[in-house]
Amino acid sequence: MSTLEIRDLQVSVQAGPGESKQILRGVNLTVASGQTHAIMGPNGSGKSTLAYSIAGHPKYQVTGGSVTLDGEDVLAMSVDARARAGLFLAMQYPVEVPGVTVSNFLRTAVTAVRGEAPKLRTFIKEMNGAMAELSIDPAFANRNLNEGFSGGEKKRHEILQLQMLDPKIAILDETDSGLDIDALKIVSAGVNAYRAGTEHGVLLITHYTRILRYVRPDFVHVFVGGRIVAEGGPELADELEANGYERFLPAGAAAGTGELA
Repeated sequence: MSTLEIRDLQVSVQAGPGESKQILRGVNLTVASGQTHAIMGPNGSGKSTLAYSIAGHPKYQVTGGSVTLDGEDVLAMSVDARARAGLFLAMQYPVEVPGVTVSNFLRTAVTAVRGEAPKLRTFIKEMNGAMAELSIDPAFANRNLNEGFSGGEKKRHEILQLQMLDPKIAILDETDSGLDIDALKIVSAGVNAYRAGTEHGVLLITHYTRILRYVRPDFVHVFVGGRIVAEGGPELADELEANGYERFLPAGAAAGTGELA
């Protein structure tokens, strides 16, 4: 069993020369193996900031609080050490890497996380099996990483990484963004395959409830203004679908955001 604990996390970003803007204002959240947590909130509320801060993106400055994985200080780790410790981030906007094929990238990543290079024959068999489960054409392995990929292809590749790297805790940042219904079902099936059993935990960040019809969360958290303002079970997602975020916004907040107007 693994546990990701976030306590009073406060994060700022550079808003200009010598000027910073606070985004996260005291986030408290615990994600354990066997659990799926969904974070929902309006644009600008800080959901992606939370994901990137846990992963160690240099743009985000942690000014207070703590993040631990199985008692180890995540914030003291380098980005690659966080991955080796068992954290994974599926990015909302995966970057293109010309000249690096999908297969070479995956084998390098698997080697770094596992600590030794898998035998080529074993790796190819494992990769091809995971690609088949995600309905990915085998020729995909020879394409440059994310270069010319459709939105659906990029998101399927993120889930392919998830299956190959087998982390303890997966953070999925708007994995449903830009997917048609067929791609959404395939990506959701990949997430469900990963979270089967009790060894993995999932933190799923999304705007919409449609992916939650296929990836059923155990807990739903409403994120507004850089903090969690309400928590509940799957029924909370249904309420948000029906009524939106209006009742959770502070007085004077702009509709459609989590920020003060």
